[in-house]
Amino acid sequence: MPHHYFLADTDPTYRDNRRMIESMTKTVRLATRTKIIRIPVVVHVLFHTDDENIEVSQIESQIAALNRDYRLHNTDRSQIPAPFRPFATDTLIEFGLAVRDPEGNATTAITRTRTSKAVFPYDPSDPLATKKLDDMIKFSGFGKAAWPRDSYLNLWTCSLGGGLLGYAQFPGGAAATDGVVIQNRAFGTNGIAAPPYNLGRTAVHEVGHWLNLLHIWGDDDGACSLSDDVSDTPNQAGSNGSDVRISDFPHITCNNGPHGDMFMNYMDYVDDDTMFMFTAGQLKRMNATLAGPRASLSQSAGLTPVDTPALAPETVALATALVRSTVGDEHGDPPTREFDGVRWV
Repeated sequence: MPHHYFLADTDPTYRDNRRMIESMTKTVRLATRTKIIRIPVVVHVLFHTDDENIEVSQIESQIAALNRDYRLHNTDRSQIPAPFRPFATDTLIEFGLAVRDPEGNATTAITRTRTSKAVFPYDPSDPLATKKLDDMIKFSGFGKAAWPRDSYLNLWTCSLGGGLLGYAQFPGGAAATDGVVIQNRAFGTNGIAAPPYNLGRTAVHEVGHWLNLLHIWGDDDGACSLSDDVSDTPNQAGSNGSDVRISDFPHITCNNGPHGDMFMNYMDYVDDDTMFMFTAGQLKRMNATLAGPRASLSQSAGLTPVDTPALAPETVALATALVRSTVGDEHGDPPTREFDGVRWV
């Protein structure tokens, strides 16, 4: 949220966009979406040491974690307290590494950039902190430029300072900085990912912001006066962190008994092994985003494989006599079948 507040304070266009998006989100009436939407992802790996040049398996584990949690396929959903289980929802949103780049070429959707920054510094007391990070991470020099946001979810992973696990840009910001940044030791479920953030849920949380979800407590520092604008998440006083475990249910604040905070929601701040769910109300906000400011993603060609181009006959023409004579000149019995490029005929 510090990134949002900075943009809201300094960019009048962002303010206007956010108000328009929020108004649309609150008033739009959408039919229940029954089809899966798949979002193309590009991962930008920024590394200073070879250890930070994370393996493909770690990247793939993060994509798998996003799909696991957004589809409610996580086995630890069984730990959702009984009063909250009816609200847990399969969002029908899936993610995949793109197979087609912005120029239409085949791609792995993984970019790798060696950076001179051992750590990208973050000072939580500096109101310009995330702006400074954007300038370093999302542009050439120290980082990597974004792919077009209309067609891709951009994920950057790198070493972040100041205890920052990640941050996201809400819908409505500049195209050049659109996407999500994740600390490389909180990215995915293997490789250099480290407890308690090694289940891929930092990205699950931050992609929630990218899809226009607010923190579940409304960011009011315990005042109980603000909301995440979702009707099926109880009002709560503030964020819950590593000190709150599932055994602490019910954790009551803001007179929200008997069941208390829905701290096992992905939009709280508990450890990875204590968050398990999105709600139907949160899905409504995500659907409004996917039908509004991020609607173009459904038309992206990023997940459409690039066809192998057909070769013009003249580019592979050979003298027939030479081909025949080469076949006939093999030692031993002459072959009776020829390979046509696919099989022997």
